[in-house]
Amino acid sequence: MLFGRRKKNPIILRDKGVVEWKYATCGYCSTGCAMEVGLDAAGNAVTTRGVADAPVNLGKLCIKGITEAEILRAPGRGTDPLMRNHSYEQWQTVDWDSALDKTASEFKRVQERYGRDAVAIVSTGQILTEEFYTLGKLARGVIGTNNYDGNTTLCMASAVSGYKRSFGSDGPPGCYDDFSHTECLMAFGSNLPEQHPVIYWRLKEAQEKRKFPVIVVDPRVTMFAQFADIHLPITPGTDLVLLNSLAHVIFAEGLADEDYIAQHCNGGEDLRELVKRYDPATAAKITGIDEDMIRNVARIYARAGAAMSIWTMGINQSTHGSDGVCGINNLNLITGNIGKPGGTSLSITGQCNAMGTREWSSCSGLPGYRALENAEHRKEVGEFWGVDPAFFPEKRGLFMTDIFPAIESGEIKALWLVATNPLTSMPNTTRIRKALEKLEFCVVQDAYADVESAQYANVFFPASVWAEKDGCFTNTERRVNRVTPVTAPLANSKPDLWIFNQLAKRWEQGRTMKFPDTAAQVFEEMRALSPGTGANGEPRILDLSGMDYDKLLSQRGIQWPMREGDETGTARLYTDGVFQFADGKAKLLAMEWRDNNEKPDSDFPFWLNSGRVVEHFHTRTKTGKVGNCNKYSPTAYMEINTDAARELGIEQMEYVRLVSRRGDAVVMAQLTQRVPYNMVFVPFHFFDCVNRVSLGLLDPHSRQPAFKQAAVRLEKVDQLEAARLNRELRAY
Repeated sequence: MLFGRRKKNPIILRDKGVVEWKYATCGYCSTGCAMEVGLDAAGNAVTTRGVADAPVNLGKLCIKGITEAEILRAPGRGTDPLMRNHSYEQWQTVDWDSALDKTASEFKRVQERYGRDAVAIVSTGQILTEEFYTLGKLARGVIGTNNYDGNTTLCMASAVSGYKRSFGSDGPPGCYDDFSHTECLMAFGSNLPEQHPVIYWRLKEAQEKRKFPVIVVDPRVTMFAQFADIHLPITPGTDLVLLNSLAHVIFAEGLADEDYIAQHCNGGEDLRELVKRYDPATAAKITGIDEDMIRNVARIYARAGAAMSIWTMGINQSTHGSDGVCGINNLNLITGNIGKPGGTSLSITGQCNAMGTREWSSCSGLPGYRALENAEHRKEVGEFWGVDPAFFPEKRGLFMTDIFPAIESGEIKALWLVATNPLTSMPNTTRIRKALEKLEFCVVQDAYADVESAQYANVFFPASVWAEKDGCFTNTERRVNRVTPVTAPLANSKPDLWIFNQLAKRWEQGRTMKFPDTAAQVFEEMRALSPGTGANGEPRILDLSGMDYDKLLSQRGIQWPMREGDETGTARLYTDGVFQFADGKAKLLAMEWRDNNEKPDSDFPFWLNSGRVVEHFHTRTKTGKVGNCNKYSPTAYMEINTDAARELGIEQMEYVRLVSRRGDAVVMAQLTQRVPYNMVFVPFHFFDCVNRVSLGLLDPHSRQPAFKQAAVRLEKVDQLEAARLNRELRAY
């Protein structure tokens, strides 16, 4: 007799006729999974597989990585440059010279009439590091606008700001191997199983070998919260109160690492004094977490031999995001959990190369973590590039979130969007749409011609996707890994590096500067620029000088810093307790919590929460075209508490209108106990959905939006009309 699996139909993996495998790194999230793309006899990319000996993923891929080959020939790919005089006229197919000439002439016209900064550039976290470096050289050294930023402001700016404020430099100090050494892990606003499944697998594997507690801080009962030992269902926007209260308990009960604080930190006395006001009883009333639980968690964390914190958007996307990151850093500094195995503050980055743009794109300054505010840095980079240092501005310009209000006010007249889609990703998208209507000129550079923001473009540059190009990505743990060209670019699309180089030639200054043609040549330039001395007199931490393409391939990625002569990279930063401030000490920051978020009231009684689901990535530009991803959630939906839905008369899979002070959106209801009675959760991936109603308040340090702290109400809608509207949006 047959039992179990033997009675069922076996799982059959279809033979896709692969005759060759080529190496790449996944182009979705920041995990940095090494993969191979399989080609059939005709040279078409037909499948992917994980690389078994890669230290990040050891052969594993998530659903997005497994299906990633499908995006190369997905519907909507841009095949030729397009131009039109007005956003609502029909596109005309043109050659590359015409599109590039038009763009350069319009940028020059706008700058001559309104000033250099009237042109703005908004980049991405999706292109290759060599391309980021080249775009930065073009923006800073040729076009000369100071209004240049990346869409990483929407996801990682608070982490960057917090690292700089606490440690003196950006750069996550820990690594995935810390899971194998930690004795306690606390996750803030991170649904790791859905956001970064392979990182979660690494964590779960380590936890199964060594039973250490996992604590998840999240207002929603996420998949991660369900798997945790302790779940703290915090009131949105109150993370800093919790962190200050944990520090209160640690200091009050003598659990702090006083030797580490004395040797390696400044600001300890100010922090001790501030957190006296955040006793657990007071914090419980604000955070919604029981005061005894706050004490319990503080003791578990502080008594662990090594403890680590991770976080994603739940911390960053807040008006207190930067302070929240600094609060996490405070927690790890006062317990001596920085720079040792299993002890770290590890931000889990969002996009495949968000680290590359932070390191080399010059969005926030100059390449290699150099600052525009530093005259020596301006001189160093100017001489290296052959640019008069006086051409550089003396401080960074507008963040992405400030660029769009500057379009509204008329300060910015032309915009270049590179692999980013603000009509879906920005908060309060109705306002963004009105801003884009005011532009005199807009160019969109994307792999997909049907990206929503192209509605307002005058020129469209068809770019190649990740595996049609050559270069590197840097992942969450600072690991630089290779992407090799798997197939030729589709039709007349071009690699972003080629586009940047060709556009640079349209300026006299661009013709006099050196813009290398190949990614390998650009990487050599980055290597040469990376060494130097930091503010503390020690070697710079962002040093790639010991890397080359052969080593990156053979080691399946290398973590920086890797200096000339090193055998491999460096797993952890600050192992010697020396930080990137002039005195070498980290800063403990005393930060008062301010209750300045929008909160539910009688008119808008629900918290609006948003986040990611495992099958989709960002604005669905790619995953929305992959059947095996899109079929799991093809339409916008919200999670609503079952009891709240019953009181409002809302049924399962019924369409409902979300309404905020900014706009409205129609979504399908999914009844669940995963969200509290006064909250709804909506995945952020869908066009004309959650960001029509989200809040645009900004963190004062990072300028990152508070996507997750907004108030909404729910209204009944005509079901047939809602279904029709939804079909139209899906078809678009």
